[in-house]
Amino acid sequence: MTTKRASVESTADAYLELLAARGVEYFFANSGTDFAPLIDAYARRLAQGLPAPRPMTIPHEVPAVGMAHGYALLTGRPQVVMVHVIVGAGNAVGGIINASRSNVPILFSAGRNPLTESGLHGSRNRPIHWAQESFDQAGMIREYVKWDYELRNFTQLETVVDRALAVSQAEPQGPVYLTLPREVLAEKHEVFEYAAASRAPKPGAVAAAPDAIAEAARLLTAARNPIILTKAAGRDPLAVPALVKLAEALGAPVIDQFHTYMNFPQDHPLHAGFDAAPYLDDADCIVAVESDVLWFPALKAPRPETKIVQIAVDPLYARYPIRGFPADSALSGTVRLNLAALADAVRKGVDGRAVAERTQRWHAEHRRLREAWAATARKAQNERPLEMVWVSKCVGDLVDENTILVDEYDFDPTQGCFRTPRSYFGSSPAGGLGWGLGAALGAKLAAPDKTVICCVGDGAYIFGAPTAAHFVSRAYSLPVLFVIFNNRAWNAVKRAVQSHAPEGLAARTGQMPISDLDPAPDYELVCRASGGHAEKVEDPAALPDALARALKVVRDEKRQALLNVICKKPGTMNG
Repeated sequence: MTTKRASVESTADAYLELLAARGVEYFFANSGTDFAPLIDAYARRLAQGLPAPRPMTIPHEVPAVGMAHGYALLTGRPQVVMVHVIVGAGNAVGGIINASRSNVPILFSAGRNPLTESGLHGSRNRPIHWAQESFDQAGMIREYVKWDYELRNFTQLETVVDRALAVSQAEPQGPVYLTLPREVLAEKHEVFEYAAASRAPKPGAVAAAPDAIAEAARLLTAARNPIILTKAAGRDPLAVPALVKLAEALGAPVIDQFHTYMNFPQDHPLHAGFDAAPYLDDADCIVAVESDVLWFPALKAPRPETKIVQIAVDPLYARYPIRGFPADSALSGTVRLNLAALADAVRKGVDGRAVAERTQRWHAEHRRLREAWAATARKAQNERPLEMVWVSKCVGDLVDENTILVDEYDFDPTQGCFRTPRSYFGSSPAGGLGWGLGAALGAKLAAPDKTVICCVGDGAYIFGAPTAAHFVSRAYSLPVLFVIFNNRAWNAVKRAVQSHAPEGLAARTGQMPISDLDPAPDYELVCRASGGHAEKVEDPAALPDALARALKVVRDEKRQALLNVICKKPGTMNG
């Protein structure tokens, strides 16, 4: 085993040394008094040119976690974000819930209020140090992290960090939580010896047993009208071509049901859109790939005799307290391996003529859907206030092979056409608002040569701590195009009311308390305050040129840009 020996001054110094050695490139930080030993260590390391993750000052916890999330989405590597003791962790919890339900690896850390009132370097010396201590700091977030621990001493530093990173990457991936007491970080040391590479166990890819593959193949080859649903197959880019292989072997459509990734090339003639409900009645076998929600049982479900195959890292979604979707066959483990093995097994036993007939039928359905979507956008192109489908069409027209779209409401997926893995990211199934701005900045940091477009609703924009996000964009030269679909409302809330009580007074009149965001701020001024280009757009005919101007600023001037697009308010008629 190769070891390294580094000259250090403190545990905090050794911590930064170790993170750099483990390949951590950035330290997303929202600091407080607990950071003092780390900041002192950073000053030394930066002055002397010693290795350390680049420190990133993120002035709010929501975009800090969002940036780590977005960077991890593009790279597949765990990221480190640190916040200020219990209060910073409280602000960050929503983002950690998002990362948990999205299976994103993050080493989430927070300072630990000083343990001692006196006697040690780092003991309490601020009035907040009494009120900021909790009985169980990790308790508020334990349900949503895979592992939590408090660093007890310098001796265990390497074991703790290596274990944290390894657990975050083990499937199903997710965030872990490490608290760092100030006295431990402040301990004085001169030498730090550690292994050159982590020797923590790293579980490899796992395929389902051959008999499980054979049983799933039997169900599929016997089916007359199989369909495939997927939500997050694209979390693993290598699962995308494997999913194409399975769809083509079956002649079955792939439907991006509530999708959060680019899962299947949307120009492929077997792509059948984004809503499985119209096809559930005729399906006799449904394959669900990395899909936590297959349908809404209270509204629409397939026939009871329809066979269900679930394929996921964890088909049980064991961390969900209740989830009752059935499975006649379940393939757990590495999704790309199981998809490829299933495709091979299906190809050997399927009826070629049936596959050809289905393929032709679904190709026609793909063309019909595309034509209908285009017609919907054309019909909306002159509506004022703007229809979101038209805004989405104009944004979708900008997307090329060098573009990444981060969507936190309200981009209409029918108006885009994503073809390559890691080109589209939707918000977490947990739905913690505020994710989009930080995620887009993290994506740009990870892929500086890509154009990043962030679509957000006005409510999500407010939740994203936009003053902090725009600060970060300018401070670290991360030019992103932000497009606000501004309908002056929390439309998800309004839709929930309409589906819950369609004949109720709120739905009939459109008067829904606690859901409107009027009067709307001039959001473009927030971006301009951090040196960005920003416009308000109210004319649908002006939108394409406004988008072109904004993109030119982002690509040529390397500055952020924002369009505040005034959209039709839910529950009102266009005038």
